[in-house]
Amino acid sequence: MLESDKQKYITTAKTLCLTLLATLFSIVAKAQVTSEVDTTKIKIGQQIIYKIKVESDTTDLVVFPEGQTFTPLEMVEASPTDTLKKDARYELLKKYALTQFDSGAYTVPRQKIIIGDKTFYTDSLKVEVSNVAVDTTKQKLYDIKPIIEVEKSNSNWWKYLLIALLAIALVAFLLYWFIWRKKPLTEEEEIALLPPYDRAKLAIKKLEERDVLSSGIKAYYSDLTDIIRKYLDEKVYDRAMESTTDELIDRLQLLTDGNQITLTKETIKNLESVLKRADLVKFAKSEPDVALAAMDVSTIDNEIDNVKATLPEPSEEEKLLDKQYKEEQERKKKRKKIIITVAVSVFLLIATFVGFGIKYGFNYVKDTIIGHESKELLEGDWVRSAYGYPPIYISTPRVLKRTEIPIPDELKDQVVTTSFRYGTLMDVFSVTVNTTVNKALQQQAQQGQQQDDAPKNQIDLLQVSEQTIKALEAQGAEDIIVKRDQFITPNAAEGLRTHGSLKINIPNTDIGVRAKYAFLHFTSENVLQQVVITWPEDDEYADEMVQRIIDSVELKIVEE
Repeated sequence: MLESDKQKYITTAKTLCLTLLATLFSIVAKAQVTSEVDTTKIKIGQQIIYKIKVESDTTDLVVFPEGQTFTPLEMVEASPTDTLKKDARYELLKKYALTQFDSGAYTVPRQKIIIGDKTFYTDSLKVEVSNVAVDTTKQKLYDIKPIIEVEKSNSNWWKYLLIALLAIALVAFLLYWFIWRKKPLTEEEEIALLPPYDRAKLAIKKLEERDVLSSGIKAYYSDLTDIIRKYLDEKVYDRAMESTTDELIDRLQLLTDGNQITLTKETIKNLESVLKRADLVKFAKSEPDVALAAMDVSTIDNEIDNVKATLPEPSEEEKLLDKQYKEEQERKKKRKKIIITVAVSVFLLIATFVGFGIKYGFNYVKDTIIGHESKELLEGDWVRSAYGYPPIYISTPRVLKRTEIPIPDELKDQVVTTSFRYGTLMDVFSVTVNTTVNKALQQQAQQGQQQDDAPKNQIDLLQVSEQTIKALEAQGAEDIIVKRDQFITPNAAEGLRTHGSLKINIPNTDIGVRAKYAFLHFTSENVLQQVVITWPEDDEYADEMVQRIIDSVELKIVEE
C-alpha cells in the first residue's frame, strides 16, 4: 500500500472512532412528538389513518418513517407532509394509511423520528381487526382447486448455440462453394489453357468441320486468318493481330533475314497468298469456291507446323519466367478469394451486430462482445456471507477480504473495529463492511451496572453520517452531494441511508471521475455497523449491482 493511501486510511479510522466515542454516550432527549389513529377497530382489509405530529424549530431537519415500518400492519399509502408555521416553530403532520388482512389484536410499533441531531420515538398503539361475516346462503363456497403440476422449463442455451453453429456452417459452405471450390472448367477455359500450337491446331480442326456455306465465306476466312495471326502474335511477332497483311509479311521476312527465325520463302509466300485472299473476301466481297477455301485451311494447317518447326526450344530462363508467371497468376487468384472471404465475413459480422443491437441495445451487445467489468461482476457468481460480530449478512459479487484499520493508541482499549473490503475508493467500485464495538459500554452492560429505567445511550447516526462524509473528503473526494433517508432491511432492522454523488481524483493526476456512493448505518446500544459502497456514475450495470447488494443487507441480533 502506498504511504499516501495508508495515511488516508488512518485518517478515516481516526475520524470514525472519534465520532463513535463522541456520540456513543449522547442521551436521547424528549421532544414534542405525538401520534394517534382515527380508529382502533377495523374489519379485515379496512384502513386506519395513523398520524404523527411534530413540533420543531424551523432550522431542524425532520426525517419521518419510510417503508414498511408498521409491521405487523401493512402501510398502503404515505401522504405528503403538511407544514404549519407557528411563530418561530413548525408543526409537521404526516399521515399513513395502514391495513391488515388477518383478524386479531395488533400493536402498531413505536416509530422512529429524527429531528436535527436527536432521535424520538412515538408510543405504540393497539388495533383490533375483526372478521367479516359471510352470508353463505347467498354466496356459494367452493373447494380449493388442486395443485397443477407445471413442467419446469429447461434452459434453451443449447438451441441458440445450435442455431449459431448452423449459421456459421451455412456461411462457410457458401464461401467454399462459390469462392474456394475448384469449379470444372468450361470448354473455352480448357482451350485457353492449351499451348499456342495446340490451341491453333484445335481451332483448325474445328474450322475444317464447319460448313462453309452455312457459316458464310466471309466469317470462314475471318476465323482462318485469326487462327494464324494469334499463333504468330504469341510465338513470332507480338503485333501480328493489328498489323496489315503487308506489314506482317514484311516483318516475317525481316525476322528471317535477321536469322531470328528460319521461315522458308515458300512458307512466307503461302501465308501471304492466304492472308491477301482473306482480305479480298472481307473487304472486296470476293467469293472463292468451297474447294479453294478448304485448300486454304489445309495450307494454314501445314504452315503452322512449319512455323513451329523453325522456332527454337525455350531456354531454361524462359521456362522459369513462364513458371513464375503462372505462379503469380495463382497468387492473384488466391488473394482475390481471401479479399472476398474477408469482405463477406466482415459484412456478416456488422449485420449481426446491428441486428442484435436493434433488438437488445448496442451498448449491451458491445459490452457482451468486448467485455465490461461491471457487467461481468453483475452476471458472475455472487457470494452471500456474514461479516463482523454482530454479523451483517450481505450478498456481493466477490468475497470481502478482512482488512486492518489502524486505531490510535488512546482508543485501543475502548473500541474494537473489524473491517471487510472489496476494492478501494480509488477503484471507483468498492464495498466495505465495518463493525465497531464500544468495549466499555459492553462490559458495563454485562456487569448489570445499567438500571432498567435509566436512559439508554445511543449513537447519533446523523453525526456518524457527517463524519463519514468528512472521511471521504480526507481521502480526496470532492463535490459531494448528500441525501439521507430511513433505511429498513428485509428483516426489519432500521438504519440511516446516506447517498449521493461525488468526484474522485485519480492520484498523481488532474483527472477527476464522477461516482456515486451509499452508506448504510445501523446502531444498537454499544455497536455501530456500516456498509459503504461506491460505484461509477452513468453505469447501468453498476446501478443494478448496487441495488442488489443493498436489497440483500440483513442484520442478525445476537442475544447475550
